[in-house]
Amino acid sequence: MKRTNTALAALMALAGTLCSCTKTETQSWYDGDKELAASILSDSTLTKVELMGRQLLSKGYNAGAGYHEVWIRDFNTFVETVMDLVPQTEVREALTVFFRLQQPNGEIVDGYVPSTTRFSDPVPYYSDADTMHIGFKNTVETDQETSLIQAVRKYVEKSGDRDFLTLDVAGETVYERLARAVDYLMTEKYDTGSGLITGALTADWGDVENDTINCVDFGEGSTVTVDIYDNAMMVIALRDLSHMAPDGQEAAKWQKMEAQFRKNIRRHLWDDRQERFRPHLYPEGKPAAIYFDEEQIYYHGGTAIAIEADLLTAEEVRKVNNDMLENVRLSGMPSIGLTMYPTYPKDFFPYNCGMKNPFNYQNGGDWTWYGGRMIQQLVRYGMVGEAYQEIRPMIDRVIVNGDFYEWYGKGNRPMGSRAYKGSAGVLCKAIRMLREWAEQEAESEN
Repeated sequence: MKRTNTALAALMALAGTLCSCTKTETQSWYDGDKELAASILSDSTLTKVELMGRQLLSKGYNAGAGYHEVWIRDFNTFVETVMDLVPQTEVREALTVFFRLQQPNGEIVDGYVPSTTRFSDPVPYYSDADTMHIGFKNTVETDQETSLIQAVRKYVEKSGDRDFLTLDVAGETVYERLARAVDYLMTEKYDTGSGLITGALTADWGDVENDTINCVDFGEGSTVTVDIYDNAMMVIALRDLSHMAPDGQEAAKWQKMEAQFRKNIRRHLWDDRQERFRPHLYPEGKPAAIYFDEEQIYYHGGTAIAIEADLLTAEEVRKVNNDMLENVRLSGMPSIGLTMYPTYPKDFFPYNCGMKNPFNYQNGGDWTWYGGRMIQQLVRYGMVGEAYQEIRPMIDRVIVNGDFYEWYGKGNRPMGSRAYKGSAGVLCKAIRMLREWAEQEAESEN
């Protein structure tokens, strides 16, 4: 079932008379839901950016112009839009490759490339079940298994293809392999003290650590940590598994595990006094490198995922959104996509990983890839006026630059990969959510 031409043609028709919406033109949402809905539905810049995003996402699954690899954490954020644009069988196959490359211990790779590709990763992952691809993994991060679980749920929910869960992949079903991925996390990454999963000392959700020996692979110079991003992703994955379980007993198992993770997150990572998440716990002791007050660093990306995991109340969501906006103001960065504030000090991260200076890359850069997900959650929590206002800088810079960039630096300077599909995916979904709300609001007035 291929809907590419129909979907893009409809958007092109809507985008035929594009305007440049100024801040003044978008302020009418203050007048009430009716005016807000009308503003959203008449905003042709949203249509233009969605059209650009869908055109980009119809061109394959690699992460961007600067990445020829298919990454699961990226694919998870644009799989729903891709399914509107390409045959369902293609999406199914792209997901299946991850299962064929799954390691004997249940571990899931970050991503893959065709085996014919010139590949320089120092630790390639191979599998007898798929000799056509080579896998790779930045092992300082712990979101690959949970990203795949979430992507499969999105695929199954949108396609209705529950048979995918019983597909045999080298002697095990997809569902069994998903369960083994969780077993891997609980065996290799579980901290008994906090009852949460671990990673390395990275910047919020990032996959670059402060180890000068190897900044993307866990090793002798790594520091074991617990953070909100990895564990919020785990909560979402466990929730998704309960929906994909073949029977009530299996569903109950995942629900029980999810409830325990929720309890432990609130107990160990939520700071009641500051009303935000702590950056890290250190199960093996805080390293000497943390000579500053890390507790003052506000992790925006992990917080957005925690909201998606329903780890905060509606009142707390409003509070953290206001905090993030204040951080954007104080930092001078362009949008709610700011990863954190304040940043880690200069030279805390290795010079060769792009984070030597503050407000660079994952250390305080502005990432639409996460800002767009915060917009989605604001809509979901009924904060539509805030969502519409806060998405504007992200929409405007796509139009100004004519492209989706990986991240943005000071002065809204585009940085990193062009044609970054994660940014396109989250914006397309956020725009769709805004429109769906506006259409429902408009219908209720009739």
